[in-house]
Amino acid sequence: MKKLVYIIAFVAFCSVTFTNISAKEKFKAEKPDMEEIKKSIREPSSPYYYKKLWRKFCSNDTNMNIQEYRHLYLGYVFQEDYNPYRVSEFATKIQPLYYKKTHTEAECDTIIKYAELSLGDNPFDLNQMQFFIYALKTKKKFARASIWQYRLNHLLEAILSTGTGKDDSPWYVISPVHEYNIVNFMGLIATDHKELENSIDYIVVDRQNDKSPEGYYFDVSKVLEVYNTKFQE
Repeated sequence: MKKLVYIIAFVAFCSVTFTNISAKEKFKAEKPDMEEIKKSIREPSSPYYYKKLWRKFCSNDTNMNIQEYRHLYLGYVFQEDYNPYRVSEFATKIQPLYYKKTHTEAECDTIIKYAELSLGDNPFDLNQMQFFIYALKTKKKFARASIWQYRLNHLLEAILSTGTGKDDSPWYVISPVHEYNIVNFMGLIATDHKELENSIDYIVVDRQNDKSPEGYYFDVSKVLEVYNTKFQE
């Protein structure tokens, strides 16, 4: 189910701007309590009630903090329409454009149209989000691009806040594709993928120097749990 070649091809095209920690708010890596998140997002009186968070996210609320983004991102696994391996039909319409280094204005219009529709189907498809941002910037629609870049950066921060990427503190993701997004957004290239015990994935990277890590660890326990519950008989 891991489409390494597809993901590398996509990210190799993208020119990514990403700040690991926003100037506004720094965070401490903390393992998420998924049961507590599940409880909070279902409680209407909670500040993390999912419908509240979703409205704030869609209204481009720049006051959302890291905890709200953590609950928004990780809490999505408890939503009815969650499918960790979903691929929108709209995403397939622009897939051939991933492999091009440059795009015409008409192609950018196509990307904007179908990437936005795809995000309506799968709101945390970070590939489509980045492709959408790229096309908006190319068309000089900088205000819209800025909004989506803000969303993307904070979703990535939410993932990075769940651990350190080391074996004793893996990052939690709600989609296996996000493993590759993270390493590529860090300026690295994934060269291999390994499935370890206890629902841990290990992404081997092309090291920048001898002191940099050989790879990073990701916890996909909720991905597998939900997938096996919903889609395996």
